[in-house]
Amino acid sequence: MTPEETVEKLKLLGLSEQKAKETLKNVNVTKILLAALNEVDLQKAPTGAGMLLYHLATKIKPQITENLSFLCKYIADGKLDSTLRVDAALEYLLNTVNESSVDIGKFEDACGVGVKITPEQIEQVVEKHMAQHKQEILDKRYRFNSGNIMKEVRAELKWADGKAIKNEVELQILYLLGPKAEIDLAPVPKTDKTKGAAGTNKSKRENQEDNKALSMMDLMKKLPFHAPGENYKSDGYIVTPNTKKLLEEHLKITGGKVRTRFPPEPNGILHIGHAKAININFGYAAAHDGLCFLRYDDTNPEKEEEKFFVGIKDMVEWLGYKPYKITYSSDYFDQLYEWAVQLIKKGHAYVCHQKSEEIKGFNPPPSPWRNRPIEESLQLFEDMKNGKIDEGDATLRMKITLEEGKQDPVAYRIKFLPHHRTGNKWCIYPTYDYTHCLCDSIEHITHSLCTKEFQSRRSSYYWLCNALDIYCPVQWEYGRLNINYTVVSKRKIAKLIDEGVVNDWDDPRLYTLTALRRRGVPAAAVNSFCAGLGVTGAVCAVDPIMLDAAVRDVLNSTAPRTMVVLEPLKITITNYIEKGPIMYTVPDFPTQAERGYHRVVFNKVLYIEQSDFKEEPEKGYRRLTPNQSVGLKHSEFLIKVTKVIKDESGVITELECESEHLDHITAAEKPKAFIHWVADPIAVEVRLYEPLFKHKNPEDGNEVPGGFLSDCREDTLKVVTAFADQDLASVKVYDKFQFERIGFFSVDPDTTKDKIVFNRTVSLKEDTGK
Repeated sequence: MTPEETVEKLKLLGLSEQKAKETLKNVNVTKILLAALNEVDLQKAPTGAGMLLYHLATKIKPQITENLSFLCKYIADGKLDSTLRVDAALEYLLNTVNESSVDIGKFEDACGVGVKITPEQIEQVVEKHMAQHKQEILDKRYRFNSGNIMKEVRAELKWADGKAIKNEVELQILYLLGPKAEIDLAPVPKTDKTKGAAGTNKSKRENQEDNKALSMMDLMKKLPFHAPGENYKSDGYIVTPNTKKLLEEHLKITGGKVRTRFPPEPNGILHIGHAKAININFGYAAAHDGLCFLRYDDTNPEKEEEKFFVGIKDMVEWLGYKPYKITYSSDYFDQLYEWAVQLIKKGHAYVCHQKSEEIKGFNPPPSPWRNRPIEESLQLFEDMKNGKIDEGDATLRMKITLEEGKQDPVAYRIKFLPHHRTGNKWCIYPTYDYTHCLCDSIEHITHSLCTKEFQSRRSSYYWLCNALDIYCPVQWEYGRLNINYTVVSKRKIAKLIDEGVVNDWDDPRLYTLTALRRRGVPAAAVNSFCAGLGVTGAVCAVDPIMLDAAVRDVLNSTAPRTMVVLEPLKITITNYIEKGPIMYTVPDFPTQAERGYHRVVFNKVLYIEQSDFKEEPEKGYRRLTPNQSVGLKHSEFLIKVTKVIKDESGVITELECESEHLDHITAAEKPKAFIHWVADPIAVEVRLYEPLFKHKNPEDGNEVPGGFLSDCREDTLKVVTAFADQDLASVKVYDKFQFERIGFFSVDPDTTKDKIVFNRTVSLKEDTGK
């Protein structure tokens, strides 16, 4: 049938030509509609049957398409005479998909077949609900939202015609209020300006509250995933004759609880993209009172190291999640091998001798061994297991074509390497394509949540579980998270380390989770950042400033304030009259004094930032100059320069100043700015990190032709010896502070009892240039 002929046939349903052409673009819907048209003679069918068939075709799920003829007959006979009844029919069939046949009585009862709602019934129910809202209707008149009454009536009379309900509600409102009067046609009166402004402000505040990013828990509760045991309701899920029994057994084992898993490969350090996966898997389980496994996908002994196992667990716990159980794919090697033998016996797998380079890509030549005898493959697979075949000379492949067109993915390959847990027991190891779904089945995972690139493997996931006749979880995909101006590839980070660009996997310039923690990024900020991105199927590429914003939000309310001078300039107060230092009590959080305080020393000699003094200031400069005073934060004084002292090369080394009590100055003498300072300080090392790469996509050959290493900046780390309040002498690793007017900083693990080291986590948002 030509496209033109198909369009003409679709128009028989009552579609416009444009709508028919649009529908033609959807191959699945068109296929179902053509099948439906073969079942129904529209000339003999009730009016509107064509559009009901269209509704049916757009809503029916693959699991119940075998019932298409059955449903078409009910539409043709006028028994399913509304979209409401068609939807109810689809819901019933989906809920009973495992039944061998349709129970006609229950089906018709669920769809309201034969149920007639009379105008008198509608009138009585509308009248009842009108009485409940009568006073509100009289007060608001025609501004009353009649939709509320319609919803209530619909809830009571499920199968009533919607238009009939609407007409009856409007008629009874007209009967109660009479025709619209001038008061009903007049515009809504404006509120008082003062009240209106206050109301507007309140509304804005309320909107800000409403628009705040949802927590990960809230976000997970909103996801439209299936309930445990209702796997068959998910799009694309394959139902077999044994599905009902397997799901019943599954529910007995799980108790109906949600089960998820986070399955990283232990061959590298987790990065910011993994944080999203951790939050989604652990967060979804937590939001539904379920449990989440941490499963190490340890099927490649070549790249696995103990430090990666430890690092992964540490990062999961750092983000605030506790695994229900820690498992390993290698826990199931014996079972996986037995299932591989079963696949061969069923004719679903074979031993192949094509080299890895021959089967790479999407159009490799078909294997000449695809149809070899089952007994031959069984013997060869046993030989592979027993080390009788050289590495690279044979693989076990599954007989399936993936959505992306790749044919017969590898299930097992030979590697003569000891495994960190099983030692030398195995020399064949399963692949991700084979292991992933089977381990999910063994652990009775309800929701296998993974990134979008695994969507092309969903068919093999379902096929493999069903081929072995075992419980089949549901795979759901979400878009992966990419961060601009960085690289997260394990291979490329290793290259950065080898080339000396960064120091290690936890270098604060990287976006591994260990690096973020070392830089001082709070786990709560990472979780909030992930929640703010939402969960969609789209790949998410964001700039680091989005993470920085989440970090500031958290640290602003959790990091106590303190004063640190990064580039000290000595100040001597020549008119200091006290015999010793003055002590000030300063709140850790300016607007919440009850959260604690610290002591600040003020003395004859103190230090300010070099940038807070300019001998020849530009216009608009508000801080200290030879002719302009400046206030000292948290003290009672301002200072004025009396002498500028320089070294032989003309560099300013010290300022002599006079102080003046703020209570003794006139309004005209009030300083334009207040700056931070320290007195009797301790010396600390401060590491100031900058972005590592120049371009947004350092891995893009078009953007960076010389490769990502050529895109590295040279000035990404500056180390300074700063002066800090004495109160910081007792800090611990990972303690976080806001250095006033500078930014947020965290204590680095390099800190010892003799040397304190801080990393800059993120700068303050406001511009401190004036």
